[in-house]
Amino acid sequence: MKMPNPDRARLERQMAGSTNRWRFPTKPFSGDLLGLSQRCKALNVHFDKALKNPDRFERRAHILNRSTKQYHKADVILECLGSRWELHQPQLFQSGTLSKLYLMALAQGTENPTKELENLLRAQLPGKIKKRAPVKKMFISLKINDPVVTKVAFSTALKNLYLSEAEIHTDDMLGVLASAHVLQFSRLFERCVAIITKGLTPSTIKSFYLAGCKYKEEQLTTACEKWLEMNLVPLVGTQIHLRKIPQDLLHRVLQSPRLFTFNEFHLLKTLLLWVFLQLNPTVQTVPMEETVLAFFTRVSRNASFLDQVTGQSLVPLFLSLRLHGIVKSKNLKKLRHINFFPESWLIRVTANHYHALESGGDMAHVKDLTTQAVRFGLLFSQEYTTHSEMIAIYGFFFEIKGIKHDTTSYSFYMQRVRHSDLEFPSSVWEHGPVNLRAERLVKYEIGAQTLVDGKWQEFRTNQITQKFGFSKPSCKSHALKIDTVGIPIYASFSFIFPMS
Repeated sequence: MKMPNPDRARLERQMAGSTNRWRFPTKPFSGDLLGLSQRCKALNVHFDKALKNPDRFERRAHILNRSTKQYHKADVILECLGSRWELHQPQLFQSGTLSKLYLMALAQGTENPTKELENLLRAQLPGKIKKRAPVKKMFISLKINDPVVTKVAFSTALKNLYLSEAEIHTDDMLGVLASAHVLQFSRLFERCVAIITKGLTPSTIKSFYLAGCKYKEEQLTTACEKWLEMNLVPLVGTQIHLRKIPQDLLHRVLQSPRLFTFNEFHLLKTLLLWVFLQLNPTVQTVPMEETVLAFFTRVSRNASFLDQVTGQSLVPLFLSLRLHGIVKSKNLKKLRHINFFPESWLIRVTANHYHALESGGDMAHVKDLTTQAVRFGLLFSQEYTTHSEMIAIYGFFFEIKGIKHDTTSYSFYMQRVRHSDLEFPSSVWEHGPVNLRAERLVKYEIGAQTLVDGKWQEFRTNQITQKFGFSKPSCKSHALKIDTVGIPIYASFSFIFPMS
């Protein structure tokens, strides 16, 4: 009796990767979890998805294996950054830089470069995969002078030539962006810009803004400007990263009508802190407000800081502020005490306040709501259902308020309040005037902005002129009603008191 061959009955494992990864050949799935797991790693497939749908996994594996065989032999050897990379024609032509280098090398190495180019272009046409005629392997060389392009980042950019969807690690973002620019790989460059605009932080805003300027990428520089317009005061102004903000970027942000600030004095403190950090590069923690003010008091004993040589280059920044929006007497005293501004500036601000108080609040010195309005802001965060602040100006008191109605619906408005109705009057109008006029003419605008999937949503009322009384409905402004999934919401209230 002939005994069966035990070797025939034994299952053999098939190699599934370049190392010692193996699996049983039975399809679609033999129950070999270890082999399946190892094959998933080799093919970069999620293990759980392969278990749920083994047939689909096998089809994808077959396609990947066929693609691997198709591109087994490289057409081009790229020498760059001290290394060599093997590339194939279909992927190489996604890069403007590499395609030019390849065509130049082709023209030098063939008797009829025009005919060879026609054959190459014909091979790139869409259609069924055809067996390509063997081509002579060519060597091309690329010199890169950009220090941001590292070997790892450049390798990532080349890898993305073979991927339908860009795959980038955030740690390498700047290097990959620079590599995509060098390669003229537009699809990857645009993907980098999209990822950057969704994840700007105080620590990265400078490097990405400078990269946008360097590579003349207006979309990136604009994204940095818009992000800083919202976050300069509430976020960047509380961190040591404020020091890194370039002066030209800061100037443009200060001039923007979309700039968010809690009030004008808060914006001034942020700008003073930026100057302090420029002049004290060894400071590594954000100092207290008193420390900053004391510093300028010391260095401005003989002349105002902006009149000195050190401060003259900073004058355009402070001209962008609306100093007439600083109305609290204690804050005005601080300005005079630190001797930062020229005397003529402070006299003009004081005179404007005096004339406005004399005329019942009329702001004769303010004409344009967009560029001269007094600004206040609310940062509406996730935890709020309602959020409000009390403000006082020339003896008139207003509450600015935001309300969350449901998961995506919000409204923002302002209303006039009697001084006798204030719960904590001393915090709002201590040492300040009280105006008892029954009506106050106000020209105002309410706006809100929030970031959703890397794009800013902007909501705004029209410029409205309204008489505010003490009783409803005249005490309440028009409400800005918005629907958004974005959070936080940066709500801005801008107004002036026109001549009445």
